[in-house]
Amino acid sequence: MRRREFITLLGGAAAWPLAAHAQQPAMVRQVGVLMGPAESDPEGQSEIVAFRQGLQKLGWTGRNVRIAYRWAAGDADRMRTFASELIALKPDAVLAVTTPAVAALLGETRSIPIVFVRVADPIRSGFVNSLAHPGGNVSGFSNFASSLAGKWLQLLKEIAPRVARVTVMFNPVTAPSGGSDFLRLVEAAAPSLAVEVSAARVHDVAEIERVVAAVAREPNGGLINLPDIFLVVHRELIIELTARYRVPTVYQYRYFTASGGLMSYGPDVIDQYAQAASYVDRILKGEKPADLPVQAPTKYELVVNLKTAKALGLDVPPLLQQRADEVIE
Repeated sequence: MRRREFITLLGGAAAWPLAAHAQQPAMVRQVGVLMGPAESDPEGQSEIVAFRQGLQKLGWTGRNVRIAYRWAAGDADRMRTFASELIALKPDAVLAVTTPAVAALLGETRSIPIVFVRVADPIRSGFVNSLAHPGGNVSGFSNFASSLAGKWLQLLKEIAPRVARVTVMFNPVTAPSGGSDFLRLVEAAAPSLAVEVSAARVHDVAEIERVVAAVAREPNGGLINLPDIFLVVHRELIIELTARYRVPTVYQYRYFTASGGLMSYGPDVIDQYAQAASYVDRILKGEKPADLPVQAPTKYELVVNLKTAKALGLDVPPLLQQRADEVIE
């Protein structure tokens, strides 16, 4: 072989690995999502759209990220099963929606980063050491302070002044802190509003109907629907029952009121999913959840449904209508 030919071949061989390296696609990252509602839930789908759009704005598309979804439909056992499945995929990060979803994931891993939304009290739930410095593999966006419980009672009394007995409904398996923190603060606010408070712990749809019917049997009853993924999943039933039995009820999410509920007071949930995308982005780029502070909502929205109020025989005070962020007619 002539020397010139040898040099040419050597140069070509040296170029092969460089060319192969240049043609390799970018590394595809893996993200898991454990959703609290059912896959058929339109609100859940809207939330996922907001999350995906948030990721896309930050440069994460189908070319460089794959997302695995699991939908628990408000079932705590299913959450634990799906948490195990997602962690077995060894994702780079997981989005966890609701308190029981985070608890299920932490039962499977203390190292894979978890970003949460719709968690009421991450400190009391044992997910983080502090809001400013979470300290573990979990951070995210809380949706309620327990102190809001007194506000829900106040709003119920304001829209339905005759209410003297209020039932607080929740599923102790899926409600944050088993519902105890919210219940305690509703009870603390009750004496100043001349209201008697009782708890109704529900585990299935039959119990939901029994509770609403029981509230309706006694005069001047009202209902507070705690933030609880089980109640979110069964919201259409709850709204239908409270209308049928004519029970004034306060909810925490706008979509309850938009679907016919009387009143809601709570955060803009959709916005939190876009924010969660920013935390997932930062984690995929090397930051740790321990260094990302837990963020609380900056705004709560009060929504009133005048049509439902009229059907219940309630006159919504003008001042309450003026304070509302949205009045549905």
